[in-house]
Amino acid sequence: MKQKTWVIQVFILSFILSAIFSGISSYISNFNVIVLTMILLVVISIGILFDMIGVATMTSKEAPFHAMNAKKVKGASSCIKLLKNANKVSSICNDVIGDICGIVSGSLGAVLTIYLSTLGMNSLLATILVTSFISALTVGGKAYFKTVAMKKCDKIVFCVGKLITLK
Repeated sequence: MKQKTWVIQVFILSFILSAIFSGISSYISNFNVIVLTMILLVVISIGILFDMIGVATMTSKEAPFHAMNAKKVKGASSCIKLLKNANKVSSICNDVIGDICGIVSGSLGAVLTIYLSTLGMNSLLATILVTSFISALTVGGKAYFKTVAMKKCDKIVFCVGKLITLK
């Protein structure tokens, strides 16, 4: 029953986030090539950042945060909650947010390709360049920051725990 509820929650969260990002990407289709490219870079960066957080959460251990919590370090209890729910945190960060960012970056790439075509660039060339750019940044960025996440997992989880505590 608990698994079924979790799946439903992920479905609803994915639907809402996709609708928001889709609405935003539709709205920005009227922007110029520089603004579109900057927004595309932000979306790719968000996907990479959340992928890193998901990996760090799965890699980190609770023990250092229990020690911090005993010393009343702000954010440590949030870190423990994150790590106790590492599979859910990873699923949301890597799958939900990461996949949505991938889909939105593809949509933005399509808008950018159309825009470049209207400026006179060959549409096939525009498509190849934009999709290659998006793929290289996404895959390369995630590969690099997964390594960072594994090496600095405790620091990353602690930063996220401190941010959660600020709410």
